[in-house]
Amino acid sequence: MTYSLEDLLHLMNRLRDPQYGCPWDIKQTWATIVPHTLEEAYEVADAIERGDFDHVQGELGDLLFQVVYYSQLAREEGRFEFAGVVDSITRKLIRRHPHVFPTGDLYAPLDVPRLSEEQVKQRWEEIKAEERAEKSAAPEQLSLLDDVPTALPSLSRSAKLQKRAGQVGFDWPDALPVLDKVREELDEVLEAMSENDPEAVADEIGDLLFSVVNLARHLKVDPETALRGANGKFERRFRFIEQALRDTHRPMEDCTLEELDALWGEAKRQEKNLPSCG
Repeated sequence: MTYSLEDLLHLMNRLRDPQYGCPWDIKQTWATIVPHTLEEAYEVADAIERGDFDHVQGELGDLLFQVVYYSQLAREEGRFEFAGVVDSITRKLIRRHPHVFPTGDLYAPLDVPRLSEEQVKQRWEEIKAEERAEKSAAPEQLSLLDDVPTALPSLSRSAKLQKRAGQVGFDWPDALPVLDKVREELDEVLEAMSENDPEAVADEIGDLLFSVVNLARHLKVDPETALRGANGKFERRFRFIEQALRDTHRPMEDCTLEELDALWGEAKRQEKNLPSCG
């Protein structure tokens, strides 16, 4: 037997049954579920990045359950139903792909002129701008930065804010001036450090990170993905150090920084398949 989406919706309804449901599920609210949603989204991304496709199906199921959960809460409050979620995203995607659905008919024959990727991107942004204008209660106060989610990871949000501003020419022409800006911001961090001003240091480090995100964007690098890669690299190399010290029965606390750095170098060489210096 294979369960269907209707079965999942029924299961969710049973979990929230006031009399017979699960005590944990019954007490959940919109706000308490959000952290779980973010975690599940990251677990999907993590499984894909690791190439662990045996677990991607399960992780996608966990993420889908989050959508079902919010839909159940909305149904209980008389706001909307799951069917409305499906309908709204389908309508939005039809509207945003006029190059595929020129008549707005989902099932119309696929016989339309093919656009370039740049043309598609330009039209996509135009349609999104139209949608923002329709949503705005005060069109005269409409901003390009409207609807950039504040809950995005900070690196991703920085890149998105910069991309939006770049749409109207508020951007560097290429990566080299951005690199100069990174150096400038680093100098300002050093200046704040010399003045022993913790608040200024934090502020300047924020500016430095923002500039590095801008550099990544100009170089066509996703900053969030790049940092996740760096985190993974650090973790692999640190684990190598831990294992090397276990093999020699030495606690890390007894090692000098020079000894640990030598092990770090060995981890790097092994990752690159280089011969050991020892």
